[in-house]
Parts: sequence; structure tokens; C-alpha cells
Amino acid sequence: MSQSDKTETKDNDLGLPTGAEAEDENAGPIIKLCNRLIEDAYTQGASDIHIEPGEDTVLVRYRIDGVMKEQMQLPKTSHRALISRIKIMSELNIAERRLPQDGRILYKKFNPKFDLDLRISTAPMNYGERICARLLDKTKTCPPLDKLGFSEYNMKLYREVLHAPYGLVLHTGPTGCGKTMTIYAALNEINSPEVTIFTAEDPIEYTLPGVSQMQMMKQLGLTFASALRCFLRQDPDIIMVGEIRDTETAEIAVEAALTGHLLFSTLHTSNAPTTVTRLTEMGIETFRLSTCLLAVCAQRMLRRLCSCRQTGAPREDEARLLGRAKDAAPVKQILRPAGCPRCGGSGYKGRTGIHELLRNTDELRTLINKGATAESLKSAARKGGMRTLFEDSMEKVKAGITSLPEALGTARPDDTAE
Repeated sequence: MSQSDKTETKDNDLGLPTGAEAEDENAGPIIKLCNRLIEDAYTQGASDIHIEPGEDTVLVRYRIDGVMKEQMQLPKTSHRALISRIKIMSELNIAERRLPQDGRILYKKFNPKFDLDLRISTAPMNYGERICARLLDKTKTCPPLDKLGFSEYNMKLYREVLHAPYGLVLHTGPTGCGKTMTIYAALNEINSPEVTIFTAEDPIEYTLPGVSQMQMMKQLGLTFASALRCFLRQDPDIIMVGEIRDTETAEIAVEAALTGHLLFSTLHTSNAPTTVTRLTEMGIETFRLSTCLLAVCAQRMLRRLCSCRQTGAPREDEARLLGRAKDAAPVKQILRPAGCPRCGGSGYKGRTGIHELLRNTDELRTLINKGATAESLKSAARKGGMRTLFEDSMEKVKAGITSLPEALGTARPDDTAE
């Protein structure tokens, strides 16, 4: 049997489209393949689906617990039809293959058993269009704050911030680190009949009872900045803006925080102190920022150890790193990943958060007004009690929640740690 015959047999065993059906986006096998990719990703608990064309094949990978996992390889002949099918489902232009596009799939329209939304992003690459689909499970409820990995120390400080009458609270970190989920949990905690809450989101990931939520539509001119202007005429108490992407949104957000509103938003920065310098670089005056800023919470996600974990004594270099945690008490045993069928052999199952909470103080206000560097702000914040992402991750290792390699792969050791 030739190599091509072997490949075709393997594809048929998987139920993949072949022949003319592989090139028709309306063919039954292409429709089934697309549905299968989405439903398998949902069943496995994936957060994203990646469809990546190569020279001869199309690679499909899922992101599970923050780590990419190869799912299958498809024949290159099915690539264009598969992409077109996803574009049809997300109401994108199937004829446009040269420019990036963004869309959304309400999957319940295609299979009522799955109350699932997908955020679709296409990108033209050298071997064809690549797709990334973010899965949003509409059946999941927003977890409470105390289930998001906050240490007892950070939880106490963060809850104090939530009950401030007005000011700016920012969550920072890369895409997929749980910023929006944390803000949802915070809004749920402070939501009551006595307050009015508005959110501007892109997309709306979870529906919050008692909260007025607005979906952004850039094609119609409904942006975060225009939504904020609208909200300020609606007599809100608390506002959530999905992301501060530009100077206009930043200026309106600061103005809202200065005029008696508690405002939550997100920003893409690596840690809490650099958020201040990022906003000043966007053109926000230091005296306005120092006055309205309540807190910045930088965060990341760590994989949790599966129940199959193993116990072992820390090596000398491991003990030295663990000694740089805020609680420097030595540990005699740490847990390491093992691997079992439940965790797919990875040794990890589920994720938790680590946090770096910078609360504004009189000393920090003075430094912000002087235009201090991020290093100076970090040093002052640590003296005032801020625990860095690295220190929080070491505490998670000492508590047996995660492993040391996982923590080091997520948060870098602090340069200023002693």
C-alpha cells in the first residue's frame, strides 16, 4: 500500500472529509468535522482552538489548562472549506482571505445541547488562513472571589478596595490570565439593589444578574470610549470597561473615577508598577492618576497539581528559591507532578491564580506625581506590603498547590528580592 493510500485510510477511519467533499464548506463531512472540533474542545475543557495550516497538512491544537495540545492533523485539501465553514458560522466574509477578521459564533444555533459562544479571529499566513477560536461556556457560573486563588493576605486587601466609594481599579496581565473573571467575581460580590452597575465588554463572557451589560460593536462605532460617555449619562455607581486600549478611553476612565464612580478595567502590562508608567505614557497627567488610582492587580494563571502528585524533599537550589517567598520558613517536603489518566499524563489538572496587588498610598502618590520609574514604584510598594507575582507563586508551591517548575515558568524571580 502506498503512503497516500495509508493517509487516506487513516483519514477515513477518523471520519475526515476526502475527495470533492473536502473542498465544499456546505458538504456534510465538513459540517460534521467543524462541529466535532468545537464539541471535542468543549468536552476536554479547552479554552481555545487553533487551526494552523502548513505546507501539506492542517494542524489542530487545543489549549487546555493554559498549555497547547496537538489534537489532530487534517489533509490540506480540507483547509479552505473548513475555514469557510467557520466564517459562515461566525458571519464573516468568506471571500476575504487577505485581511484579518473577527467574529462570533453562537453555537447554540447549530447544536442546542451546547450553550457555547466562540470568539473567532482569522489571520492570513503564508500557507493560508489561521484561526483561533476562544470558547466561552455560557452554562458556567462566575466563581466567588475566594475560589480564584487569592492568598488570605491579598484577599483582605482586595476586599477593602472593593468597598471604596470611588476610584480606579485595574487588572493587568496577558490574554487568558483571568482578568475579566476576577472583575466579574468582584462585581458579583459588591452587587446589590442599592447600586447601579454598567459594563462595556467585547465580548460579554458571562451574564451577571442585576448588572447592565453592553456588547461593543466597532463596526457601528460603539467602542469602549463611546460606551463610557453613554454610561456617565446613565447615573451609574460602578462601571466596568473591558479594556483600556487607547488614550481616549483612558482619559474618560480617569475622569469617571475622579467624579465619584468606582471603575474597573484591564490593561496589558507585565506587572502592577509598570501599569502606572504605561498610563502616563498614554498621556494621563500624573496628578490626576495619583488621585484616582485605588489599586492595580497583576495576575497570572498556574496549573494545579493533579491528585496523583508525588512528595519529595527539595533540592538545595529549590530550597533557596522557596526561601525568597514572603514567608521564608523552610519546607521539608514539596510536591511534584506524576501523571495519570485523569490528567492525561501531564501531572496537572485545573488552574489557579497568582496575584500582585499594588494599593495606592501617600508615598506612592508622591512618587507618581514626580514621574518615578517603575522600579522606584515597585520598591516603595514592596516596602508597603505588596507581594510580587513570584513571591505569591512560591507560596503556592509551599502550600502544595503547584510545582516549582510550573511557578518558575509563569513568574520570574524578582531582581530586587533578597
